Amino acid sequence: MSDGRNRLASEKSPYLLQHARNPVDWYPWGDEALARARAEDKPIFLSVGYSTCHWCHVMERESFEDAEVAALMNAHFINIKVDREERPDVDRVYMTFVQATTGRGGWPMSVWLTPELAPFFGGTYFPPDGKFGGRPGFASLLTQLAKAWREKRDEIAAGASETVAQLREVINRAAPPRALDDAVARAAFEAFRQSYDERLGGFGGAPKFPRPVTHEFLLAYHARTGDSEAARMVLHTLRAMHNGGMYDQLGGGFHRYSVDALWHVPHFEKMLYDQAQLARSYVDGYQLSGDAALAATARGVLDYVLRDLRDAEHGAFYSAEDADSPLPENPSEQAEGAFYVWTKDEIEALLEADDAALFCEHYAIAAEGNADDPHGELSGKNVLHVVATVEEQAERAALATDDVRVSLDGARARLLQARAARPRPHLDDKVLCAWNGMMIGAFARAGRVLGEPRYIEAAARAARFVRETLLDGETLALWRRYRDGERAVAAYLEDYAQLTHALVELYQARFELDDLLLAERLADHAIERFFDRDEGGFYATDGRDTSVLLRIKDDYDGAEPSGNSVMALELVRLAALVGRDDLRARAEQTIAFFSGRLEQMPQVMPLMLVAAERLRDPPATLVIAGERDADDTRALLGAAERSFRPDMVVLLADEAARAALGERLPYLAAMAPRDGAATAYLCRDQRCEAPTTSADALAAELAAPR
Repeated sequence: MSDGRNRLASEKSPYLLQHARNPVDWYPWGDEALARARAEDKPIFLSVGYSTCHWCHVMERESFEDAEVAALMNAHFINIKVDREERPDVDRVYMTFVQATTGRGGWPMSVWLTPELAPFFGGTYFPPDGKFGGRPGFASLLTQLAKAWREKRDEIAAGASETVAQLREVINRAAPPRALDDAVARAAFEAFRQSYDERLGGFGGAPKFPRPVTHEFLLAYHARTGDSEAARMVLHTLRAMHNGGMYDQLGGGFHRYSVDALWHVPHFEKMLYDQAQLARSYVDGYQLSGDAALAATARGVLDYVLRDLRDAEHGAFYSAEDADSPLPENPSEQAEGAFYVWTKDEIEALLEADDAALFCEHYAIAAEGNADDPHGELSGKNVLHVVATVEEQAERAALATDDVRVSLDGARARLLQARAARPRPHLDDKVLCAWNGMMIGAFARAGRVLGEPRYIEAAARAARFVRETLLDGETLALWRRYRDGERAVAAYLEDYAQLTHALVELYQARFELDDLLLAERLADHAIERFFDRDEGGFYATDGRDTSVLLRIKDDYDGAEPSGNSVMALELVRLAALVGRDDLRARAEQTIAFFSGRLEQMPQVMPLMLVAAERLRDPPATLVIAGERDADDTRALLGAAERSFRPDMVVLLADEAARAALGERLPYLAAMAPRDGAATAYLCRDQRCEAPTTSADALAAELAAPR
């Protein structure tokens, strides 16, 4: 383009737009770039990242904005930028190569490909010179690879083709199917117990990641077995995370991870998928324990999302906020965490002396700073983290507990107000279907458990946007991304799986039958497009984009759960709700495909293990026969929400449900209100306990050991 912008200026991805003024001749992934690579027989440099990635910003500043480096790139390579959040299919293929050849992964991902898209060299962040951890300098590496391509082109191409063949052979090879028994879940529990940090909470050492799927597995394991250790590990972890700097003590919401084992200094980006999953963890923890502090944390997360990550016009949810932000004292420069950290002088200037003293004691504020980070960016700064309880402070200061609490609440409000005047971190305002599905599910579940209708309304509004904007209601074609009036990128398995999850959760929050029936249709469509009928399991992609070399079956529940785990669990839940044995059979085939992997390394797919346990011990179905908005119906539903029963689904047997589902669930015909009152029937595998019209009796029945 003529104004100093490259081709990326025409894109909608915030990540690609960040690179639109680089001197690099960037292309988006697509036919134009791939055709040019083939026509000129040039290798491709593929750079994959996302807009809130700290090290992506660093590599851009050091290399992609450098005119000499850009000249090397433009002379010798076809340069392609990919937003991994929009194109996880491209990211997965080449991350598999990078991890297989280097033993590590991460972003930015840097991979060199033949014109036929076969990878021949790769890594993550490369510094401009060779002084960073022994990694080669980027400019030197470009020169070496260009020379190697000129001199050994055929040899490199042949080796790359062989690499792709090997990856294709290995990538979806499953261990022989095994019959999963309780020993596998027990082995996963033992693996988590061995890695559990008894003193500080969490699993493993620094850097310490939350991984909410671990919480979900352990709480489900506790609910099924009664093992109190599983619940204790999760509850201690949740409380420790809340008290640490990974939780935004002023504005709510969680940062990505802790760089230390203490939960003190975070990597400051905030991702929507973390908010969704951690809100669910805290809601579950509250439902199990009754600890109001856990409910308050869940509300803090959800209210942060409503305030800072929601599209006010449409109600959908944005993707992330950056780790880096402009320095308040020098907005032309950016630093990680600048928006969130404080000097002691700043705090004391904003608060009255007594309030400042209590606040600084509560959050360990020091004149020299309290944050030790590996790159020295936080020198002299303080990350707020709780080191003293309100009760401890009240006792030391000879004050009433309520007075200390009021002081701290007022101080937080004052600092939050002052922080709002600072330059905010970059907001990635694209709307992703899968992540919105997670968030819709979290709001729906929180709304019913916490008794917050506004959360259910937030879930319903976002779901309405997804249905009207990203979904073709007739064909069920789904789009992954919306931004600035454009929907783009055909959806992947994870998008279908998470939207199905969202609709099942939304149905159980408001009992509109359309939610449940659409979830059923989406599951059928996902089976049609992604299911492997020969071997079992779901591919992440539908195989229609021939530029993506490999069809992969996701087999790891990490920062995000795999599409296979989510879909397997939702198929089991749907089978119970709508009476479809064929959906249950697809879940069985999916779990069977991964059963060998689960037996070898059960902790890698904890959510799949939850689905496997639901297959072995089918979900309980609580049927409420009554009118949706009637007081007696609401009383019975309230009893259900006070009970932590992760194995249970709830079906409202009103006239609409009996008409739509009666043939598939013949037992519904006998489930009518007793003596004109809403009636609860607790069933498992189509066998039901004695009905009750009493909310107290239902609560006692749900709380009884199984």
